[in-house]
Amino acid sequence: MWDSRFNVAPDSGFKRDEYARDRARIVHSAFFRRLQGKTQVLGLGESDFYRTRLTHSLEVGQIGTGIAEFLREKYPADVDADIAGLIPEQNLIDAIGLAHDIGHPPFGHGGEVALNYSMRDHAGFEGNAQTLRICTKLGEYSDNEGLNLTRRTLLGLIKYPAYYNDVVNDDLYKKDGNGINLDSFHPPKCIYDCDKEQVNWILSPFTKDREKFMSVKEKKGKHKKPMFKSFDSSIMELADDIAYGVHDLEDAIALRLVSEGQWRTEVVSKIKDTLNPSPLSKNIDRLTGLLFSGENKTRKKAIGELVNYFIINTKVISQNEFTHKLLDFQAIMDDAVRDDLDILQEFVMTNVIFTPEVQTLEYKGQQMIVKLFDVIANNPKRLLPTKYYKKYELEGNNLRVISDYLAGTTDDYATRLYHKIFTPSSGSIFDRL
Repeated sequence: MWDSRFNVAPDSGFKRDEYARDRARIVHSAFFRRLQGKTQVLGLGESDFYRTRLTHSLEVGQIGTGIAEFLREKYPADVDADIAGLIPEQNLIDAIGLAHDIGHPPFGHGGEVALNYSMRDHAGFEGNAQTLRICTKLGEYSDNEGLNLTRRTLLGLIKYPAYYNDVVNDDLYKKDGNGINLDSFHPPKCIYDCDKEQVNWILSPFTKDREKFMSVKEKKGKHKKPMFKSFDSSIMELADDIAYGVHDLEDAIALRLVSEGQWRTEVVSKIKDTLNPSPLSKNIDRLTGLLFSGENKTRKKAIGELVNYFIINTKVISQNEFTHKLLDFQAIMDDAVRDDLDILQEFVMTNVIFTPEVQTLEYKGQQMIVKLFDVIANNPKRLLPTKYYKKYELEGNNLRVISDYLAGTTDDYATRLYHKIFTPSSGSIFDRL
C-alpha cells in the first residue's frame, strides 16, 4: 500500500526498491535541478561558497538520513517493535528531504510572498503546497501524475495537511498599496484546494484519522495553523530546521556577515544563562573558538559537532491522537536542545535574513515577480511559453498556470525574462531563456 503509486511504474527488468526509484526520479527531475539557481538565504552571484536551495536540499536529505539512523539504533526492534517498524529506510527519508523544497519559487521566501500576493484572489501560493503539486501533477515522469511517487513519500512531503481556504485569514491582506509593500501577504501554511483529488488518494488509508489529521487551530491576528503531520514529515522538518540553523550559520560566519562579538552577545550568553543552562553550555566556548578561527577545517569541525548534537538529542513520542501510528508517532528534540536550535535560527534571522542588505535584494526579486505575473496575466497569448499557454486555455484561463510557470523559474531566468520584457535595450528574438 505505502509503495503504491497513482500509476504503476514501468518495468525496469529487475526488482527495484520503490523508494530508491522515488529518490532517482527526484534527483533526475528538472524541477530539482533548477534548485541550483534558486536563492536559499543569500542572493545568487555573491559567492560560489554558500548554500543554494539545491545544496540546502541535499543537506536536509543527509541530515534526515542521519536522524533515521540514530533513531533506528535508539529504538531497536527487540525493544520497541512499533517504533522500529515505522522508522523510514534511507532511500525514503532521503527522497523526502531532497524533494521538500522542490516547489519553492525564485528569490527565496520573498518570491513565495510575491506569488501569494499575485494569487491572492485565486487560492493563493505556498511553497510546500507547490512541492506537492509538482510531485503529483507537474513533474515530468507521467502525463498527469507528476513524478508519480509512492504514497508514503508523498505523505512525508505534506508538511501542512490543510487546504488554503481552510486556513487563510483574508483580513490580514491589505487591499491597497498596489504591491509596493507585501508584508501582509505571507501565505498560510497549506496545500492547494485544487489538489484535493491527489490528497484524497494519499490519505485514503486513514479513514478513521483523516478528518482530525487535517484539523487546524485558530491563531488570533494570523492565518490558522495546521496541527499535525506524519512521522516521516516530522523527521524531515527537524532536518530542515537543523540545516537552516547550523549550515546557514556556517555561511554567515564564513562570509563574515556576523562577528564573534555578535555571536557571544546573542547566542553564547543565552546558552550559558546561569538560571537556565543549556546542555550545550559546557562546550560552547570551545565551539566558538572553532567557529571563528578563520580556518575552514576548524569551522567545519564545529559545524559537524553542532549537527551531531541536535541529531543525538532527538526522540520519538506518541501523541495519543491517532489510531494509525504513522500519524501518531512524532520525532522531536528534547526541549532544552530545541531551545538551542531556536537560538541559532533567531541569530541567523536577525543578523542575516532581516538585514537591509539582504532585504533589499529580496524586495527587488519580489517586485520582479509581481510585475511579471501582472504583465503575463494581461498578455498570456503573447508572453506565456507555448506549452503553458495551451494549458492556460485548456483550463479556462486558469491563473494557476501562470503561477506554476513563474514558480518554476530560477532567479536568473526570472531576471532575464524581466529585462527582456521591461528593459528597452534588452531582448532579442534569438534570446534563449
